[in-house]
Amino acid sequence: MHPAFSVLIFTVVSGAGYGLIFLTILGHLSGLAVLQNQSLLLSSGVLSLVMISGGLLSSTLHLANPKNAWRAFSRFKTSWLSREAVFAILFYPFALLYLIGVWMQGAEIAAVFSLAGWVAAVLAMITLFCTSMIYASLKTIRQWNSALTPVSYLALGLMSGGVLLLMLQIMVDDTASDVLKNVALALLCVGVTVKVIYFFWIGKPSGSSIKTATGFTQASVRLLDQGHSSNGFLNNEFGYTVSANKLLRIRFLAVAVAFFLPMLLVCLSGPFALVIATLAMLAGLLAERWLFFAEARHVVRMFHGDQSV
Repeated sequence: MHPAFSVLIFTVVSGAGYGLIFLTILGHLSGLAVLQNQSLLLSSGVLSLVMISGGLLSSTLHLANPKNAWRAFSRFKTSWLSREAVFAILFYPFALLYLIGVWMQGAEIAAVFSLAGWVAAVLAMITLFCTSMIYASLKTIRQWNSALTPVSYLALGLMSGGVLLLMLQIMVDDTASDVLKNVALALLCVGVTVKVIYFFWIGKPSGSSIKTATGFTQASVRLLDQGHSSNGFLNNEFGYTVSANKLLRIRFLAVAVAFFLPMLLVCLSGPFALVIATLAMLAGLLAERWLFFAEARHVVRMFHGDQSV
């Protein structure tokens, strides 16, 4: 599949924003001492809303006609894209009500603001799950049609949110919290584990092939007509091909920059180190998300000559 940069930005940035607001609200309302600081709560909440909004706006750039983005709300019963859009909008009033409560009353907010916070946290995870299911529900792309896709989206969203929260905390308090540091490291370990499992899983030769599609399994099958080869939509979007060596190099780069380098920098715990860790993580996740699209192979490719997907 052709990796659209606007979609890469959308999934990485909004995912980090949802992970950040979820961890912030969860820690605050659960009574975690380090997250009872009003300045930290407001900084985290505002940054998460900016990232989520920026990611959602970026997603419209992939549309042929962005002004028709409102149509995404019209198929809630059948479309994960529509569900994502609806839950993304529902998230805002609850998140804003929670932040208004923190701004007016500090960490000791009234019950109505706490309830709004819990609802916002749940909606953040539901929206991120719906985003992942847009891809996981596609049976025509084996690399996406797996439970590993939503697990990966949720794990990486929480991971990036955890590193962002630790970075904000050390900027507000000058000293890194051991609790948030351990949470960030644990989420980084979960993230890299899920991603490595995903890389091994998509490498298994268990997808469709010309033989399984035609039912001729005893001999080689060759298409006499391989479809058109002009620069049409199917060729550009579904026929995107990258050499195996390049994909392997980017895999190593993504894993090193998105996971292992942030782990090392989080252990150092300095403000500058955590800023670099956050930037490296986001850059590495962009490479990871590029691979997510570049390594996906739609079954329509077999109509254009591929022997298997």
